[in-house]
Amino acid sequence: MKIRFILNPKSGKNQPDLEHFARVIQLNFPGADMRLTKAPGHATELAREAVGQGFNWVVAMGGDGTLNETAQGLVGTQTALGIIPRGSGNGLAREIGMPLLLEEAVMRLQRATPVACDVGQANGDLFLNVAGVGIEAAIAWQFMQHGKNGARGKWPYFKIGAQTVFSYQPHPLELEADGQKSTLAPLTLVFANGRQYGSNFKIAPHASLTDGKLDMITVLNAPKWKLALAAPSFFTDTWRPLGVTEEKSIQQAILRQPGEILYHLDGEPRKTCDQLEIKILPKSLTILFPEK
Repeated sequence: MKIRFILNPKSGKNQPDLEHFARVIQLNFPGADMRLTKAPGHATELAREAVGQGFNWVVAMGGDGTLNETAQGLVGTQTALGIIPRGSGNGLAREIGMPLLLEEAVMRLQRATPVACDVGQANGDLFLNVAGVGIEAAIAWQFMQHGKNGARGKWPYFKIGAQTVFSYQPHPLELEADGQKSTLAPLTLVFANGRQYGSNFKIAPHASLTDGKLDMITVLNAPKWKLALAAPSFFTDTWRPLGVTEEKSIQQAILRQPGEILYHLDGEPRKTCDQLEIKILPKSLTILFPEK
């Protein structure tokens, strides 16, 4: 079996010990190929190259952004995506039950099960876990700008999020979901393939990577006190207070809003103008689920 590991050396708060990583990988997967990313988009190039060279597995070692880039080179192919989490939230890794400790994750990958999974698409770009517009897209954008000064991690993200909660004003938009039209101004509108953003914050408790649908979650612009009381419920598997969220299962949606639309794909901020198209690509990516 041919296996390539793609490592983003800039993922996580601490610089990786590359020699230690290489020892762990070779101990569990003797002869495996290991490559480091050098720039944004490089993981996609390395994944496509691996497909062309007949690799069976490509294992992404990084955060959700690295996983997204790697998956772009694997969607629609027979090459499976493996995950070794090294990000802040690690939403997709948590979703499939992958341990966060390097040694345990690599060991569990040895007897992984390939599963045909769905992938989301927004204006032609892929997302594996969650995409959305609204306050979390605004937070992601500010966090990206903040990160240009070298400040990353959970505390800056929490600080930016707390500040944005009190200043953000929802924008009205037109929504066409599976042919049904409506107008709304949500605090956030989420299209979830998996259940969580990361850190076990489950925005879509009923979402599934394999059901051929997206869970569309509308977080209403409720009073701040009600949102504060509801916050702990997002760390549970099912319970949600009434009057805070609305949930609907869909296959495609079109969002229209004059001018700039800020959105995110797996936490990575993007911008477009006037229209955002969302859809699901069923069973288009094989993901390696760790041994239980």
